[in-house]
Amino acid sequence: MRRLIPLLALAIAACSQPAPPREAPKAEVSATPAIPADAPVILAFGDSLYAGYRLAPGEGYPPRLEAALNAGGIKARVINAGVSGDTTAAARDRLSFTLDNQKVKPTLVLVGLGGNDMLRGLPPAETRANLDAILTELDKRQIPAMLTGMLAAPNMGKDYVSAFNPIYPALAAQHKAPLVPFFLQAVIGNDKLLLDDHIHPTAEGVNKIVAATKDDVAKALKAATGS
Repeated sequence: MRRLIPLLALAIAACSQPAPPREAPKAEVSATPAIPADAPVILAFGDSLYAGYRLAPGEGYPPRLEAALNAGGIKARVINAGVSGDTTAAARDRLSFTLDNQKVKPTLVLVGLGGNDMLRGLPPAETRANLDAILTELDKRQIPAMLTGMLAAPNMGKDYVSAFNPIYPALAAQHKAPLVPFFLQAVIGNDKLLLDDHIHPTAEGVNKIVAATKDDVAKALKAATGS
């Protein structure tokens, strides 16, 4: 596992200053206008990078994205449906249950999966088939989706990289889904923004990712609502 970390060491970020980051979000949230009860719902369906692995409540990607969107005048409620350790196969198995048990039908679903497939060396063809099935189910339910992509670690080998990396742009084009090509691009290579596992972002790293992706999410949400 340690030998597979370099990609995600180049792929995640956050600042380990426990107290300040936890106070800052509170201040931002308190200054953000209240979210209307009928605000559109964004479902963040992914793995530990959405789930907020080893972060305090409110510090993960979904709650920080929600705060950033609303602070920028984009009314939205972001639901965290991230599960740490999820492969695309596991996520595919739980998709219908997750959707069926939402109180409100999502206006937009963010799909952020595949990193665990890559770290485990699972066949890229399987990853693509599972993501395709997830996006197809969302299409059937007429729920717009947005992909946040992943890249394979160079040490997986050229053949693996050449098979894995095109998955996300190809599926985005096929399903007409907006794409963030590499979810971790904003924090790549910054060890100061990593937890001690060298794989997951700290709270400040999450903020960097939010800053880099919130405009794309806002654009996708506007397209989904027709506004």
